[in-house]
Amino acid sequence: MRQRGLTALALAAAVAVAGVGCTAERHWGGSSAKAGSGQAKVGLVTKTDTNPYFVELRNSAAAAAKANGAEFSALAGQFDGDNDGQVRAIENLMQQGVNTILITPSSSTGVLKAIKDARDAGVLVIALDTATDPPDAVDATFATDNFAAGEQQGAYVRAALAGADPKLLMVDGTAGASVDTQRHGGFLKGIGLKDGAPEIKGRTNANGDQSLAQQGMENLLQRTTDLNAVYSMNEPMGRGANAALKARGLTGQLVIGSIDGGCEGVQNVHDGRLAVTVMQFPRKMAEQGVLAAVDYARTGKKPTGFVNTGSTTITDKPMPGVPSKDTAWGLENCWGGTK
Repeated sequence: MRQRGLTALALAAAVAVAGVGCTAERHWGGSSAKAGSGQAKVGLVTKTDTNPYFVELRNSAAAAAKANGAEFSALAGQFDGDNDGQVRAIENLMQQGVNTILITPSSSTGVLKAIKDARDAGVLVIALDTATDPPDAVDATFATDNFAAGEQQGAYVRAALAGADPKLLMVDGTAGASVDTQRHGGFLKGIGLKDGAPEIKGRTNANGDQSLAQQGMENLLQRTTDLNAVYSMNEPMGRGANAALKARGLTGQLVIGSIDGGCEGVQNVHDGRLAVTVMQFPRKMAEQGVLAAVDYARTGKKPTGFVNTGSTTITDKPMPGVPSKDTAWGLENCWGGTK
């Protein structure tokens, strides 16, 4: 990790958070720049620095900061669910002198005290991708409507089953995280089921990780292989589930759905590893978050409320009544917003 111009205090803090894993685009020392000073100093805290989705979010935020003359630094937890790592990252960014923190909280509640401390110190805090609970724990949220994205996936899977009753396995993310809860609930609404329904043959939590999803799916398949549908909360977990199913020769009988819309995920749909994915637009989230930070630094004006950055169903096998785009469109637009 490159460090530039750190004060002794900030250097000590950086050493303290080294265990959480971090990517720093730029660092600074000194006290927090006040709102209205004109100089935006933006810190980003993501769930991890390895998941391709969060890599895109970080790279887009860094590019937007550079284009708008803002200083930028990015830190992350070691894994999805690393609340302590995110708390240390927030503390580190405050010591660096940020006036805005953009965060994708690993847990909807796990970092609330650190966020409150930042806001009490005059730092603008914007949630990207993942809402806090309560939502007004941050100044604003720029994110996908994750319930709607889950509902889109569920509606497609239901239509693709062509009238057959679902025999469903669910690969969820991190228990308690708002994204996981919203996508899970939206999917069940879209497919027309409720939690605990007998059509749900099993579920596993995989914390957004491909390897954990493969292991979890392998365990579920020891109970039953009489299946026709799989829900996955994100594309890495969809790939993990597919690998386990492929090893059992089961992929031909299944409709596998996911959410993210990364270029690799769209290619997975094109290649038949996933039947459908729901694309979201992290570049929009990052760019809008940085622009809000720049405006706050110049004027002191804070954004408020929830800003939906949109989602689009991607498949090469369109279903009646389910609006979608094909993978050619998806590969052109993956994660970057519509053109």
